[in-house]
Amino acid sequence: METKEQEVLHGKCRKNYPNVVVPQRGRGFFGIGIEYPVTAKNVGTLWRSAHIMRADFMFVIGRRYTKVATDTLKSWRHIPLFEYESFGHFYKAMPKDAELVGVELDSRSVPLTSYSHPQRAVYLLGAEDKGLSAEALEHCTDVVQIPGEYSLNVSAAGSIVLYDRLLKNGSFGTV
Repeated sequence: METKEQEVLHGKCRKNYPNVVVPQRGRGFFGIGIEYPVTAKNVGTLWRSAHIMRADFMFVIGRRYTKVATDTLKSWRHIPLFEYESFGHFYKAMPKDAELVGVELDSRSVPLTSYSHPQRAVYLLGAEDKGLSAEALEHCTDVVQIPGEYSLNVSAAGSIVLYDRLLKNGSFGTV
């Protein structure tokens, strides 16, 4: 894949960066969200990552936070955020033919390193303090685990999953 110098928004000014690689959209769609997030910082950071990694949407189930200050890219202008009162409300609104992929340290988890991402995926991360609910895990088509014996920050974990999807699906071109 060719890289070139592109003008990139960095903070409040535009700068030229050599060799910027922008993910390309592939077939299908994907979105990512958090079940009962505790802090707005994690929602904002994941929203920003979802925007950069070209997700089609983001969502939260059971809002427990207030203002989102860490979304410095104003991702709400580019990628919609859906808010659901409960897992049941969310599940009824799932996109047609999409697979729900949980991201959790769980006995069902398969390593992200060997996971093949579905063409139409909705990734669900658990709350910072409790992880995914039993109801959510019950409805997941797949559950993946990021390598390591400890849990990661929820926005960091989501960013890794999004990057892994793009990398494995060829969204950065061929090396």
